[in-house]
Amino acid sequence: MSDQHYSFFGAVEKSFDKAAKHTKWDEGILGQIKACNAVYRMRFPIKRDNGSIEVIEAYRVQHSHHKTPCKGGIRFSEAVNQDEVMALAALMTYKCAIVNVPFGGGKGGIKINPKDYTTYELEKITRRYTAELIKKNFIGPGTDVPAPDYGTGEREMAWILDTYTAMHPGEIDAAGCVTGKPVTQGGVRGRREATGLGVFFGLREVCNTKAVMDKLGLTTGVEGKRVVVQGLGNVGYHSAKFFQDAGAKVVGLAEYEGAIWSDAGIDIDAVLITEKLLVQY
Repeated sequence: MSDQHYSFFGAVEKSFDKAAKHTKWDEGILGQIKACNAVYRMRFPIKRDNGSIEVIEAYRVQHSHHKTPCKGGIRFSEAVNQDEVMALAALMTYKCAIVNVPFGGGKGGIKINPKDYTTYELEKITRRYTAELIKKNFIGPGTDVPAPDYGTGEREMAWILDTYTAMHPGEIDAAGCVTGKPVTQGGVRGRREATGLGVFFGLREVCNTKAVMDKLGLTTGVEGKRVVVQGLGNVGYHSAKFFQDAGAKVVGLAEYEGAIWSDAGIDIDAVLITEKLLVQY
């Protein structure tokens, strides 16, 4: 099937239908569960540093309101589109339900490449996006709580928090409008490395499953395993770091501008320090 006809949300629906056959729920209930309850597609202008005006495309999807608030990240990526955001919001609903976390699924996205914008331009985009969400009641501690995702982090969440609190003076739980904030602004310690730790835990369980390892001709456990990591952002770095600390050997790192390889193993912290020094100079 070509990419032109592929639908991410359609694929999620097919998986849902496949699983639903093993339940006894009424068809109408199942149809209501898999539908996206609310989709907000927006366009807004921002003034670039060079004085030009650019129209930004952005989305926020609230897949389910069976439990509130809705919960899900906001990503900055050129690949963002309505189909993708709907699919990711639906998956958030199911992920929360599986682990019995009382949230409905949500997801947001802004169709930009963050590397093409200055810090000031990104701040303007993030704040305007937040203002648009506020206008339509698509953000709030009891309504819809965003979080970091691909291309976003603590900085963007701090801008969202500041915009929300400025437009809701006196709201005592305003800080709960977004998660993934800096610790100094009410964020939770451990949030930064949480996703990378999740990747490590998931793969550690696979490596500890004897049947799987026997089929691959490998020993059980993480120690001694060779690991290649694509991307050295927040998730990639912490995943690699946890594998390294557990005795695995990180032999390859790939980033958008190139890759490095060493059969002897790569020191993740040394790479990160070098990368920061190169950025400075």
